[in-house]
Amino acid sequence: MAADRLYLDHAATTPMLPAARDAMMEAMANWANPSSPHADGRAARARLEDARRRIAAALGWSGHVIFTSGASEAIAIGLLRAKGGRIVTSPVEHDAVLRVTKGAARLAVASDGLALSSREGGNLSPALSSNAAQEMDPRLRGDDDQAEVGTLLAIQHVNNETGVIQPLDRIDRDGAILFADCAQSAGKLPLPDADMIAISAHKFGGPPGIGALLIRDLALIEPSGGQEQGYRAGTENLPAILAMVAALEAREDWLPRATALRARLDAGIEAAGGIIVARDAPRLPVIASYRMPGLSARAQLIQFDLAGISVSAGSACSSGSLKTSHVLGAMGWDEDAAAEVVRVSFGPQTCDSDMDRFLAIWKSMAAKAFGRASQ
Repeated sequence: MAADRLYLDHAATTPMLPAARDAMMEAMANWANPSSPHADGRAARARLEDARRRIAAALGWSGHVIFTSGASEAIAIGLLRAKGGRIVTSPVEHDAVLRVTKGAARLAVASDGLALSSREGGNLSPALSSNAAQEMDPRLRGDDDQAEVGTLLAIQHVNNETGVIQPLDRIDRDGAILFADCAQSAGKLPLPDADMIAISAHKFGGPPGIGALLIRDLALIEPSGGQEQGYRAGTENLPAILAMVAALEAREDWLPRATALRARLDAGIEAAGGIIVARDAPRLPVIASYRMPGLSARAQLIQFDLAGISVSAGSACSSGSLKTSHVLGAMGWDEDAAAEVVRVSFGPQTCDSDMDRFLAIWKSMAAKAFGRASQ
């Protein structure tokens, strides 16, 4: 990133950590196809399998690891090739999930972005939308009727736009298969107790174009042939895989510092008349979304960019068109209000002075916007 710019779009991608860059450069200078039978290929295979073990260890994962090109491919493999019954998901998922689950039953979402409602005993149960109630697996709606085997519940661990954390470890899923999109949480929060998990290296300081599907039991999905134990075709990208490992092993626990930074930002935004999206929901402290009444997100992004600050309006996978956020719409925001929301996301190097610089620009823009609105 340019030295004179302030980068606050880490939810879109986080710059590679030095350890990841070093590991990738070393591997690019010394690697071979892991499927080749000669000595060089066997050495590459050994490094690949060692990387698989190290990733599982770094994440505290006891199941299988299938390397993919990123979280989107991991999601497609897990959801499109899952064996058994129907898929149930929520309307606030990443586009990568929504694209491959068209026609699936959707959970209801509360105004705070949570798709899970409180239940007696401290557990949580999926809250049904009216059009999903009749389609939902009985185990997920509390009925006593016999349930269809193999229902797959796909819920994002941390929302990429709002930072809202779905408390997946408290779901009363009663045997349903849980798929967790952990692109934003892996490397920051402990993994949830799920059957399948998607991760993406460039969200935690690894390189782009590499990720993994973590899966408890390979029998949950149909094989496709090729590499990765027959579940993903294509030569493994060993340099990127080794860089992903290095990024996970080099990460620090910077969430307490990020929590203080976001509290500083939240207070400044509210004091200046802004609105915090999902203010009272449990949120990952490195992602926050704010509404500036009276000024569109498009205008805000232009002015922030001119001031040398990089932020975004929602997901990087869709913000190029700046379409209205489906996440905010599912939370009950009207189109006009949702069109005034920008996302700010932190990285390990973000500091107090960065918050002050952002807030100074935000307050200046907001004062002008509020002044126009009052005229």
